[in-house]
Amino acid sequence: MNRLFGALIILAVLSLATDGRTQTVDDYPNHPIRIVVPQAAGSGVDLQARVLAQKMGEFWGQQGIVENRPGANAILGMEAVSRAQPVGYTLVYAPVSALTGNPFIYKKLSYDPFRDFAPITQTVANPMGVVVSATSGFKSLNDVVARAKANPDQLNYGSFGIGNLTHMMGELLSIAANIKMTHVPYRGQTPAITDVLGGQIPLAFTTTSGVSDLVDTGKLNLLATFGQERDEQFPNTPTAYELGYPSVIIVGWAGLLAPAGTPPRIINKLHSGMAKALASPDVKDAIFKQGSKALSSKSPEEFARYIRSESEKCHTVIKAGGLEGTQ
Repeated sequence: MNRLFGALIILAVLSLATDGRTQTVDDYPNHPIRIVVPQAAGSGVDLQARVLAQKMGEFWGQQGIVENRPGANAILGMEAVSRAQPVGYTLVYAPVSALTGNPFIYKKLSYDPFRDFAPITQTVANPMGVVVSATSGFKSLNDVVARAKANPDQLNYGSFGIGNLTHMMGELLSIAANIKMTHVPYRGQTPAITDVLGGQIPLAFTTTSGVSDLVDTGKLNLLATFGQERDEQFPNTPTAYELGYPSVIIVGWAGLLAPAGTPPRIINKLHSGMAKALASPDVKDAIFKQGSKALSSKSPEEFARYIRSESEKCHTVIKAGGLEGTQ
């Protein structure tokens, strides 16, 4: 019996030594890395994560595995990663609203973006815009504003979820144009755009990265983008700024984070690898074709500061729209 017990102890020790918690940084990674995407498959964030997951395999010889966990405006996926072991093998590819909007919209959020995560790097800047189906009858953003003014609270718009940046876009435009629209939240980009195409809702606020193919093929019309300058991929589409709404400037972004407590040397190794990946011509081209711009933070610390700065800006919009603590 004592020999059996001793053998079990040895096996347990060996198991702990090979699960990634006792490895050296030089050994990392020694098995596949799981990247949780808190949005549906096919969304812009999902497509970006898959480009980077593939590059992980090329750089480190270990596959990046994308796992979609959509729902509750990214809360389900963020919560799962916040509770994962901080050993570098579970990461989250987080959209901006999961880090900057949710903390102010939800009274009881199951995660804290500053307490529960270790930032690695920003990965992309996502131009934002408003789309309608090709058969909607809307030809411009001013057409949408005119319809909303003539029919207060009767014009529905879709977003990727309550508190999502696309929700903030709708609120910001409503404030700037002095209109009232009805918000219809979805569980991510894919179902929202599907309903625009199907005519269930007339318009949606979105990243341009997730709809570029649909716009190029004429299934959707991109009425306006929300940057200060025109989107490089859609140079013929005006900005809301040009159309008379100078306060409606929003640029989306996404980034890679690990659970809090992940060793700094692993965070730095992930940052270094992702910076190289995001600077590589094939990744930059693939992400540009999706409608986004690949970029990386200079350091994990810089990304942490950026998250806090963007969070403060988002809080201002949420308060102005009367959305703070509404969920």
